[in-house]
Amino acid sequence: MPFSQKEYMKEYRIQYEKDNKEKIKAYMKKYRQTPTYKKNNMICKWKRRGLICDNYCELYDKYLLAEYCDICNNKFKSTFDRCMDHDHETGLFRQFLCRSCNNKDNWKKYL
Repeated sequence: MPFSQKEYMKEYRIQYEKDNKEKIKAYMKKYRQTPTYKKNNMICKWKRRGLICDNYCELYDKYLLAEYCDICNNKFKSTFDRCMDHDHETGLFRQFLCRSCNNKDNWKKYL
């Protein structure tokens, strides 16, 4: 019984991955360092966490340019310190916060 095109491509992909494991691993290691991967990965994380936005690319650019917390005005120490605050009920973005302000829910004072 002949394979369908879909079954053939599935088997071909599986065999290709087995035969080229090291080549694929090296490519993915290199790709993960590209700005495109970092952008897509960050936007994917935001969506998984429930952030809703009209233009994720524009928001990502603003995220990269943000240097200060919108509440305490302290400079972000690292990218780990910078948080995307959003309303958990609606999912809409509110502001960029430092980790400290985000954990303390200081944004409630400024609504």
